[in-house]
Formats: sequence, structure tokens, C-alpha cells
Amino acid sequence: MQKRLLVKGNEAVAMGAIEAGCRFYFGYPITPQSDIPEYISREFPKVGGTFIQAESEIASINMLLGASACGMRAMTSSSSPGISLKQEGISYMAGSELPGLIVNISRSGPGLGGIDASQSDYFQAVKGGGHGGYHTIVLAPHSVQEMYDLTMLAFDLSDRYRVPAMLLGDSVLGQMKEALIPHPYVAPADLPAKDWAVSGKDGRAQRVVKSLYLGDGELEAHNWKLYRKYQELRERETRCETAGLDDAKLLVTAFGVTSRIAKTAIRMAREEGLKVGLLRPITLFPFPDKAFADATARTKRVLCFELNTGQMVEDVRLSVARDAEVFFYGRPPGAGSLPTPEELLAQIRTYYKD
Repeated sequence: MQKRLLVKGNEAVAMGAIEAGCRFYFGYPITPQSDIPEYISREFPKVGGTFIQAESEIASINMLLGASACGMRAMTSSSSPGISLKQEGISYMAGSELPGLIVNISRSGPGLGGIDASQSDYFQAVKGGGHGGYHTIVLAPHSVQEMYDLTMLAFDLSDRYRVPAMLLGDSVLGQMKEALIPHPYVAPADLPAKDWAVSGKDGRAQRVVKSLYLGDGELEAHNWKLYRKYQELRERETRCETAGLDDAKLLVTAFGVTSRIAKTAIRMAREEGLKVGLLRPITLFPFPDKAFADATARTKRVLCFELNTGQMVEDVRLSVARDAEVFFYGRPPGAGSLPTPEELLAQIRTYYKD
């Protein structure tokens, strides 16, 4: 029988990172993610890791850049306004083709906002919150187990494609406790050697890690190179969870914590005889657009739930079949803003057509 632990979501991220071989962490405290650096600061000395509480979020992202440039598995974490401060460094990492994990246990905004549950950082994460035409790989867990598993996957995808990866959680997932089954990390056989890392010349050819290209046509060529990499991610690395699509008359989509509430509402709708299906994006970038196109070739009505005023819904509308209708129900962040399953069931009833 596999060992089961009762673990907080933030702790699951830290556990997954350590198991995946991350030995460098740079961060700065902010609610509701501070359990991550607290756990890592306690456990890293046991595995020979380096933990640094930087003087700021800006310092921590640039320390991550430096460790990554040396070929190390490294990470940082923060919550929404802290991630905003990291955006310049994330852009530099993307431009320099450096892997690394950035964890956002998001809170409400804009501005200082508060620590309530929110999914209002979707645009920032998926569209690239810093300057330049770049993307990060974005994974959206919806359980403590996925906080653990997707942390490992994020490191692998980031290393494979030399693209920074972001784990986009929220205050509910970060603070909730539920069962976790830990398991050994197994490195994929296709992970490339980091033969680009700047680790001291020592008689070999010079290696340069940079995002500055001044030669005639060099920057344009570099941007097209990054574009091709993002296209490869779209073709090979989309992930989603589906259920009940074969007979669905209404397709419900949600990510993160909202999808947990949606699943309960869908079960309640099925008990009423309503044929409702689920499509939950796990990769927000690359977005599972083909899955939406295929599903809406049969099911022409889609209802999108989010804890914001409408962000992922824009990518849903771009992805569905041309004759599909997309509806939206959202709750912007605020005290007590989590919708109940009954509330979502009422929306399902509103948009359902047999």
C-alpha cells in the first residue's frame, strides 16, 4: 500500500521540487505562499541545497537567472504582486533561453489587492507579463497531488525546451490540506544535456548565455527561433482533463480550484439528467486548443467558470469550433468570493439546451 500523507498544497510544491532535484531556491516572503520558502529553508540543508531569502523579488528572480545559467535546477516562488516585480527577470530568462521554475500562489488584485482566492493572474502568466514576444510554460494544478506532480513536470518541460515554467496556483490550493501520495522522481530519458551552461571554460569552447542581439538581423532570427519553440510546445505538450464529452449537450470548462467546484456542479447536473461534460485545461500555455476544437465539433455550447471577470474565456473563444457558443460566469476576487456548487449548477441550468 502506498504511503499517504496529509499535506498542505504549498508544502506539496516544495516536496515535489526537492524530489525533482531542485537544489537552489531564491525568494521573498509574501502571503499566501510563504509556506514554500519556510519548508524549503528547513529541508534544503538536509539534501545539500542552497536557500537564499533575497532582499526583494527583483533580486530573487535574477538569482534564479544566474543559477539557471550555470546549469542548476532552481526555482523561486511568490504571490501576485511579487510575481509582477519578477516580470523583467522572467523576460530576460525567456530571452536567454534559460529554464527554471516560477511558482505563483496567486492572490487578489489589481494593485495590493488582498489574500483572497483569485484567478486574475491568467493574463499575466499566459500572455507574458514582461516585455517582448515571449511565453512561459504554464501549468495549473487543481489538487494537492497535482501541486506535487506538476512541479516535477514543470522542471522537466522547462529543461527540455529551455523555456521558464510557471506553476499557477491560488490561495485555496496553497493553503488547503488533503491526501498526497509521494513517489520517486524519474528523469525522462529525453532530457537534453545542459551543454550550454556557463560553468567555467576549462579548456573547452566559450559558452555565452544572453538575450542581447545587436548584429544585423540577429534579434529577428532569435525571436523566430523562440516562436518555433513555442509552436513545438503547442504541438507536443498540451494537457487537459476531460469527462463526459461523448454525450454532452453543454461543455463546462474551468481551471485550478474553480474546476473542483465545477466537477461537483457537473455531478449534480448529471444526477438531474442534464448531459454536461468537463474540459479542464492543465497546461494554460500551451493552451489545449485542439481539445476544445474537437469537443465543440459535437457539443456546441460551452460555459466557462473563472474567479475573475473573464480571462481564460478569451482563449476558449479562440479555440472552439466556429459555430459554438461560449458563455461566461465569473466572480472577481473578494471576501467570500468562492462560488458554491449550487451557484454553478444554477448557471448550468441557465445555459443548458437539450
